[in-house]
Amino acid sequence: MGESGYLAAFIAVAAIATFATRVIPFLFFERHTEHPLVRHLGRYLPAAVMALLATVFLQRSADWSGSWVGLDALLPGALVVIIHLWRRNALLSIAAGTISYMAIQQAGL
Repeated sequence: MGESGYLAAFIAVAAIATFATRVIPFLFFERHTEHPLVRHLGRYLPAAVMALLATVFLQRSADWSGSWVGLDALLPGALVVIIHLWRRNALLSIAAGTISYMAIQQAGL
């Protein structure tokens, strides 16, 4: 098997593993959707994950030692919050924040 064969096999295994990790929870919890723990996780886990992601982003991506302390990450973060409160569209708000953060980074601000 040549190098391209190994690459194709690697991609196939990665795709199957990714698909399996996405499908297995739905198969497992299919009969337990009314369980109080599953309902609790479904209600609070998405917000907790987003808060954790925002915290890690601000901690690792912002330049806290520059002249504009943390503004390179705080401005896109504020934009995400504003657009989400305005339009209630997670995809739109995350895309706008990502685009604004990348624009700031590419401009070197």
